[in-house]
Amino acid sequence: MNRPITPAEMIEGATPMRRQFHSHDGTKLSFLHWPASRMRRGAVIMVHRGHEHGERLAHVVGEAGLHAFDVYALDMRGHGASGGPRGGGMRFDQIVRDLDCFAGHLRKRDGIALHDTAIVGQSVGAVVAAAWVHDYGPPIRAMVLAAPAFDVRLYVPFAETGIRQAVRAAPRLRIK
Repeated sequence: MNRPITPAEMIEGATPMRRQFHSHDGTKLSFLHWPASRMRRGAVIMVHRGHEHGERLAHVVGEAGLHAFDVYALDMRGHGASGGPRGGGMRFDQIVRDLDCFAGHLRKRDGIALHDTAIVGQSVGAVVAAAWVHDYGPPIRAMVLAAPAFDVRLYVPFAETGIRQAVRAAPRLRIK
């Protein structure tokens, strides 16, 4: 599916396209693509925070002046326009593998070379990006980890204990 984003979603003259691909298990994942408006110097892949989607990173494209780069914002499975169970329920290694499949899709479809690619991850997206680089060893140009969520702090008394017990009692429980 390739459709232009509405005028309200446009960033300083850049017109992103909503695109999709099938990940390793056949799940259809969605992403935004802002083509370079100048001679392409590389690509930037952005990975959103855990409870958001790729459109929440759209402002970065205009603010960072990435006109010479193809910019991609992936909707992780279960988020935004991507398939998968909503509100969690998937394994972390699945999400990391999705990112690897996404990079492979961009290489095949758009000719994006990893050695000319930077990845930007925010919060949980930063942890996904770091795990991808650690587990798959892609030869990327750069990695930016913005406020990586290596530890989640819950400020409600006994929240972690309660969550652990609830998940033990009901393993298929989804916690948002």
